[in-house]
Amino acid sequence: MSNRTTVTEFLLLGFSDIWELQILHVLVFLVIYLAALVGNLLIFMAIAFDHHLHTPMYFFLMNLSVVDLGSISVTVPKSMANSLMNTKSISYAGCVAQVFFLLSFLTADFSLLIVMAYDRYVAICQPLHYEAMMNSRACVRLAASAWISGILYSVLHTGNVFALTFCNGNIVDQFFCEIPQLLKLTCSDSYLREVRVLAFSICLALGCFVFIIVSYVQIFKSVLRIPSEQGQHKALSTCFPHLIVVSLFIFTGFFAYLKPISSSPSTLDLVVAVLYSMVPPVMNPIIYSMRNKEIKGALRRLTGWKLFTNN
Repeated sequence: MSNRTTVTEFLLLGFSDIWELQILHVLVFLVIYLAALVGNLLIFMAIAFDHHLHTPMYFFLMNLSVVDLGSISVTVPKSMANSLMNTKSISYAGCVAQVFFLLSFLTADFSLLIVMAYDRYVAICQPLHYEAMMNSRACVRLAASAWISGILYSVLHTGNVFALTFCNGNIVDQFFCEIPQLLKLTCSDSYLREVRVLAFSICLALGCFVFIIVSYVQIFKSVLRIPSEQGQHKALSTCFPHLIVVSLFIFTGFFAYLKPISSSPSTLDLVVAVLYSMVPPVMNPIIYSMRNKEIKGALRRLTGWKLFTNN
């Protein structure tokens, strides 16, 4: 491939050439996808239909559920369809769309996690000002900012990547169009601009992560000053799930983009991609509902399942 115009499609990584293993791949991905779909839809519906949960924290959690649904829907269905049809191809336009939407959802996800950390900080460290600072207008603006930041960031990266010249073939060593793997296909002298943008993005993300950590240090200090043990437990029950979700998202994402890119397909690349693109959408509903009695109660009222009891 001498220039970008000759690339009309990309070939994604296949899990196996053996039909039985392809079916196994489809079944595993289908179970993961359905778990994410059902879990996030239940969280969304529980918050939307239960007026007890119409608060800023759950409003942001509802947005997070939508983002998680979107992010896993960008990659998993295409991978399953390719296995079922015994093909590895994705069109050039399809690859562009996959990069754009995945980056949009992942960036919005990270932005919402920052907003949720700020919400917990205000709720616990400045409770007297909480209603004034986190009113409905402020919540809508914060959520909209998260979505818009995702779109703008994705436009920047997608435009940069696909403005490059692909001169090293069209085989992507990943089950979806991932930026580090696409950069391997570009000419050695043409991808430095995107590398600089990625480096700046990582520094910015690290700064945001430091902000989250500092916020939680202040939160834990405030929690320790709460006189009742019940009050401490209630405050921590809303913070620990968020901290777990943030850590899972940050560390898997950073590892995926900071580790050296292997010259050939590697199991590590595949595992890391699964961890940051598929595990958070599946785990977030579980993490947020396990220690949260309000979510459990709303799910019980919504579904009538005895699984979601407060015991």
